[in-house]
Amino acid sequence: MPRPAPPASRAPGPAGAALGLAWGAAGGLDAGVCSGNEAGAWSSSCSGEPGIPIASPAGTPSHRQDLPTGRVDKNHPLVTGHTAPVLDIDWCPHNDNVIASASEDTTVMVWQIPDYVPTRNMTEPIVTLEGHSKRVGILTWHPTARNVLLSAGGDNLLILWNVGTGEMLLTLADLHSDLIYSVCWNHNGSLLVTACKDKHVRVVDPRQRQVVAEKAKPHDGARPIRAIFMADGKICTTGFSKMSERQLALWDLKNFEEPIALQEMDTSNGVLLPFYDPDSNIVYLCGKGDSSIRYFEITGEAPYVHYLSTYSSKEPQRGMGFMPKRGLDVSKCEIARFFKLHERKCEPIVMTVPRKSDLFQDDLYPDTPGPEPALEAEEWLAGKDAEPVLVSLRDGYVPLKNRELKVTRKNILDRPPPGPRRSHSSGDAAFSRPSLEEVLEEIRALRQTVQAQEKRISELEHKLSQFSNGTA
Repeated sequence: MPRPAPPASRAPGPAGAALGLAWGAAGGLDAGVCSGNEAGAWSSSCSGEPGIPIASPAGTPSHRQDLPTGRVDKNHPLVTGHTAPVLDIDWCPHNDNVIASASEDTTVMVWQIPDYVPTRNMTEPIVTLEGHSKRVGILTWHPTARNVLLSAGGDNLLILWNVGTGEMLLTLADLHSDLIYSVCWNHNGSLLVTACKDKHVRVVDPRQRQVVAEKAKPHDGARPIRAIFMADGKICTTGFSKMSERQLALWDLKNFEEPIALQEMDTSNGVLLPFYDPDSNIVYLCGKGDSSIRYFEITGEAPYVHYLSTYSSKEPQRGMGFMPKRGLDVSKCEIARFFKLHERKCEPIVMTVPRKSDLFQDDLYPDTPGPEPALEAEEWLAGKDAEPVLVSLRDGYVPLKNRELKVTRKNILDRPPPGPRRSHSSGDAAFSRPSLEEVLEEIRALRQTVQAQEKRISELEHKLSQFSNGTA
């Protein structure tokens, strides 16, 4: 894998304070995890309270910026549905207009973001999911099954939802004894890897509701750890040594006792957040409070972990967003794009591989997971697995037309009475079909009445104009 050229820094203007952000696969919308109760949703702008997105001088060949820049109006519309701070967001991998948000108010909300910039704040989600008794801090969509969303909360529960019906599919209780730090699916969504405050990394089969592999204290330090799956099934963890040295470790599930590779870095208190590109097998490490991004290539042969380079800037990062592969510009040999969140600005960081040829670079862009799901939620729950549906980036990714997420409620009488935890959509779950048909019929009758009145008003206005002109 050729070494990416380190990007040059650009200097955006100030923006509203926020704690993190994510980026839609189509490359047109981003949203932020806010310190308030709202997440910004607009084209190419930083989240939190509306402020100024990216403005920059000319960059170097390895750093590109095609996004609109300048100050965002203070009255720019927001997504404002939660009653407490938003803690996490995640764009749906199968619908570029759908985003889920998790909050301290214990709820998960799913939003349909229009292709146009709305004129008012968005306050009504498509569906609200209630099942956690404490704050919800982690969200992640299933990589291959349609409408399957996982949430993890301060109640140490993992809950899987069918967003299409607004129902709870699975509740994984008693698997974690303390706060869950991170959750990551494997490539086909058959397994989960979690990192917990109790210093355990667990590999979980969610449909069997059991832990299939577990490692206690993968890193000896007391600071938080993170864990992600690699494309080949190995697990990458970040953590700290006893001497507070930050570490990157690679684990093989066939022998979970010792890491097959351990990379030690600097001494710092910032937790390393791993971002993984399965197409190039590059892991990017972004530390909270750091001003740098380290990246490593993961290979199948010893020594497995190969240091590539470090991007450095002058200002620390408060959060980082990672663009999905199909949102990148293949004509510029762009292999990664980050959105670095500062205290009062948002800065794009683009990484490219220098190539003289203008032809499509097959080695940089193998077929990558596309927007089509491989499974329905019911198929996955029944035990079926499928590989992601891949698409070619040879001609660039063309986003699909806005597909509306429809929430279909099942008849509430067809299922047993709900327990203490429930999920509901933004509509009334007990709304029966006959009453709905009656309402629709009444709407049709009212529409006909209004049309008739408009016709009569038009006729009277015409007669009045004739009298005024003396032609009647």
